[in-house]
Order: sequence, then structure tokens, then C-alpha cells
Amino acid sequence: MCLALAGCRQNTIASVDPKISFTQVPEASPGDHDQQDVIEGTVRGARPGQRMIVYSRSGGLWWVQPLLTSPFTAILPDGYWRNETHFGSEYAALLVGPSYHPAANLRRIPAPGGPVSAVAITRGQEKSSSFFTNFSGLTWRVRWKPSDRGGTTNPYNPNNVYVDPVGRLHLRIVNRDRRWTCSEVNLTRNLGYGTYSFNVEDTSSLEPAVVFGMFIWDYSTDQQENREFDIEVSRWGDQGSENAQFVLQPSYAAMNLSRFTAPAGKLKHTFVWEPGRLTMVTSRASAGRGQAVVSKHVFTSGVPKPGSESLRMTLYVYWNPRSKSAGLQRPAEVIVDRFEFLP
Repeated sequence: MCLALAGCRQNTIASVDPKISFTQVPEASPGDHDQQDVIEGTVRGARPGQRMIVYSRSGGLWWVQPLLTSPFTAILPDGYWRNETHFGSEYAALLVGPSYHPAANLRRIPAPGGPVSAVAITRGQEKSSSFFTNFSGLTWRVRWKPSDRGGTTNPYNPNNVYVDPVGRLHLRIVNRDRRWTCSEVNLTRNLGYGTYSFNVEDTSSLEPAVVFGMFIWDYSTDQQENREFDIEVSRWGDQGSENAQFVLQPSYAAMNLSRFTAPAGKLKHTFVWEPGRLTMVTSRASAGRGQAVVSKHVFTSGVPKPGSESLRMTLYVYWNPRSKSAGLQRPAEVIVDRFEFLP
């Protein structure tokens, strides 16, 4: 009898209908083909192989998000899903089977049935819960949720980010309520292949525990290491270490990491992203042409293709469990004079 009851209980659990919930929804907007915001939520009862598809409604149609070439949103092991979407008046999330092929646009969102296991639709918010700033003629979203980047949980505070009267972006690490709070911004549009350049004020005095990174990251995929590649300025908690590196993820592969010493003074960090080729360069911003290059590295293996990636800049605290360092001792700041992109 106990076995029979256990079997009934297992069948009941297995038959629970999947359910989608939203935890963050962008603002309601007529739609902007350039600007994006974060949409996220949870799904309960998803089966192995199933994925999420997000749509936003604009101009009387539902448009697959964030791109037709990247229409799926991965479901993490805890049932959490997150992606970026272009603005719309309403937003929809679908839980679908691995054989489902989403249409670029729809007049109506399909009802559950067949390969569509669950559907959730919500109106856009009156005001986005995200924070934004304008820098170098572009709109950037300012991070406010914590992350586990750097070997520890780092909180982020939007008040640590600002653009000064002459147009320079300031990223700061500030002690608030006895905790170091960090900074991060990400571009609200995809740029794809091209040349990305950052003119940055002197970072040579950053403490060993501070990390400043300029990188590409894609929420929409769990493949190709989320299309991540980075230029990072940090000693990773070791005062005697070189203070900068070029990285193509995964960084544990020796061929994907090139460390070097970034000198004092204003520097220009650049990556040139091309099909099958990624070139990273750090140079002195004020030196002559022949003396400008500090370090250069070219990656030709495992270079990701564009998807729905976004460009990011971050300033956070790194915790090294093997280090005898006391950690961060004082506030930190990085000033980015300007960002430029050439397709």
C-alpha cells in the first residue's frame, strides 16, 4: 500500500502543469528597434530540452525577442530565465519543446498545446525598474542587482555611476552600510562585428582587489561561453602580478589568455571583432603612432559570432581565497573619457 501511495504521489508531481512567472518587466512603450531592457522570470515544471521564447508587442504584432537569429532563452537549473527584449506595449513568454520553430512575428500568441507547454502575457510597466544613463551618444543600463562575479557576492548601486559635465563616465566602488558596492553598465543595443574603443584615464593606482573590465556578454545563450570576451585591468588580489589581460572565454584554456602590464597614464583599449578573428590592443592614448602600442593579441580559435550580446563595463571587488591580502582598503574609481564604435 505504501508503494502504491508513493507511486500516486510521484504521478501527481509529474502531472503538475508548468507555470511561467515574471520577476522583471520593461516599461510599456510603442516600440524601439534600437533600445532594449531586461525581462526575466521563473518557470516551474519545465521538462529537459524545453526553452523559453520571449515576444514583445508593437504595431499590432508580436515580435520574437531579442533577435530572429537568437530566438531562444535558456532555462537555468533553478528554473530562472533572463534575456533582453526590445520595448513593446505587452510582453509574452512561452515554454516550448526543442522542435518548436518560432515565427518572426505573430498576430496572436498561441495558446498552450502541442509543443507549447505554457504561456504568460503581461503589460509593460509604467516605468522600468532599470536605471539608465547616456554616455558617448548611447544609452546604457546601470546594474542594480548583485552578482557572484569575482569569487564573492558583489552588490551594485546605481548611485555609483554618473556622467560628469564634460561627458566622462565615472564608475565607482563605494562603501555603503559597511559593504563595498560596485558599478556596471551595459549598452542597450547590439553592435555586432566592428571596432570597439575605450579611452580610459589612469588605472595604475587601483588596489590589487579591484577589477575593471570591458567585455561582451550574451544573456540569450548558454553556448559559446555566452559569447564572452574581455579586456580586464586587475592584479586579481596579487600585488606582484601583472595588472591587465586579454581574454576569450573560457579563460582556463592557455591559448585564450594573454596577460601584460598596463602602464600609468591615459590608455586606449580596443577590440576588433571580425568573423573568426578577434584582435585586442591596449595603447598609450597620448604617445606617438610608433610608440603607442602597449600590448596586442589576436585570437583565431573559438571566436564567437554575434547574437544578442551587449557591451558592458564593470568595476567590482575580487576576492582571492588563497591571498593573504586584507581585501579592498579604500574606495575606487575609473573614468572613461569616451567610447567609440566603428562597424
